[in-house]
Order: sequence, then structure tokens, then C-alpha cells
Amino acid sequence: MLDTQHQNVTHRLSEIVHEYGSGVHILSDPYLLSLLARLCHPDTFQPEVNRLVDVLYRHLVGVVAAHEFPKRRVEVPTRMRESHPEAVYVGEIIDPDARAVVVDIARAGMFPSQIVYDHLNIILNPRNVRQDHIFMNRRVDAEDRVVGTDVSGVKIGGPIEGAMVVFPDPMGATGGTMIRAIELYRGLGRAARFIAVHLIVTPEYLRAMRDTHPEAVIYATRLDRGLSPPGVLQTVPGSRWSEERGLNAHHYIVPGGGGFGEIMNNAFT
Repeated sequence: MLDTQHQNVTHRLSEIVHEYGSGVHILSDPYLLSLLARLCHPDTFQPEVNRLVDVLYRHLVGVVAAHEFPKRRVEVPTRMRESHPEAVYVGEIIDPDARAVVVDIARAGMFPSQIVYDHLNIILNPRNVRQDHIFMNRRVDAEDRVVGTDVSGVKIGGPIEGAMVVFPDPMGATGGTMIRAIELYRGLGRAARFIAVHLIVTPEYLRAMRDTHPEAVIYATRLDRGLSPPGVLQTVPGSRWSEERGLNAHHYIVPGGGGFGEIMNNAFT
């Protein structure tokens, strides 16, 4: 018999108050912020870098799945069923037949994508979970400012009709990479949702995404707007959006954590 507490199970996010729109979720989680601060510290290197990224994305995939993925009522017997016929969980869980596509945006997104893919395979029917791969890099001008995104290769395994398409990419800086990645999926069917999952985002990224892909849902552990005027930093995020800045002249995030692609791959230049 259904216990009322397991009916219409909802997930409530702990997130900051902002004015970027309902599709943006910037988490308010001291545990994740502690891990992220450690990850971004200049004395943190491999193998600790990947250990921290692993823990952060394990948590994030759970939050995203609980809040965004469809649910279904099930009846699942427990080990107590042999002695107690009523020992059956009746209630809602994440629908195991939901479809998901996880997109690896190489190179910073390679490891986070694998983490998300592995964990979705645990809670969903693995036959309905796919991982795709996109190889991209920033295009910069003579002053090292980002002027575009180059795509050097893609491995997309099929249509996305009805699927939750998840993009685990640590840094949402200018938005160019994510915008281009979503564009690559436009003609592959009607996705149930596009979900970008980041560790850090900037106001500039959020504006670029709103202007090009307002339907995308964005999750982030932290919003970095450290180059904003002091007065702006005292306001609700998004309330003076045009004055907020998180990118330096070379389009790196401040406070940020440096180039995660380099840090995660020990490929310093």
C-alpha cells in the first residue's frame, strides 16, 4: 500500500537568490563550496585535482537527476518480503526508463562527463544512456582574447528525441563552447531538456546563454563575478547584470581556478 510520504516526491534545491531567470540554479552548498575552494587553490595538483572533481560531480549529478529527471511510481520488494508480505516499497523514484545523453566536451569536460555517465547508468536503464564526444578549443586573437570556438571532431551516437541531454563542463566562462555544443544537437530531434552542469559560471556566460539558448537549464556550484565594482558585489546577483564582470581581459574567470583543461591534464603552458 502506498504511504503518502512517498507520493509526489519533490526535490528542493538549496540555491542562492538571483535575478538571472528561473532556468539558472546556482547552488548554495557549504560542502561543495569547500571542495571547490580547495580545488581552485594554487597548491592543489594531481591526483588531488581529479579526486575533488570526482566528488563534486558525483554530488552534482545526483542533484540534477533528482530535480530535473522524470519520476515514476514503482513497487519494489525488500529483503524482508519473505517474512513480511507487506515489505514492499511503494512510491516514486527517478524513472529508470528515462533517456539521457551525456556530452563530453573535450578536454576539461572529459572526466566530469565520464563521472556523470557512469552514475546515470546506475540509476537508469543503461540501454537508455549514451555518451557523446565533442572536441573543441577556444579560438583567440593576437591579444589572447577569445574570439570563437573551433570544432575539430565530433562523435555523436544518434538522435536525442525525448532525451535529457547533459553537458558536464567545469567552467562556464564566455559561453562560446556551450553555445556551439548545443547548436550541434539542434537537428537531432527534440530533446526533453538541455542541461549544462558547471563548477563555476560567470555573469557573462549566463547572459550569452540566455541570449542564444534560453531553453537550456544551467546548474553551477559557484557564481564568480569578482571583477565587478564593489557596490555591485553587495547586490543580489543579476539585479545589476550589465555591471557584473567575472572575466579578465583574456577571458579567464576571476576568482576562478585557472584553466581546468590544463590543470586536469597536467598540460601547463
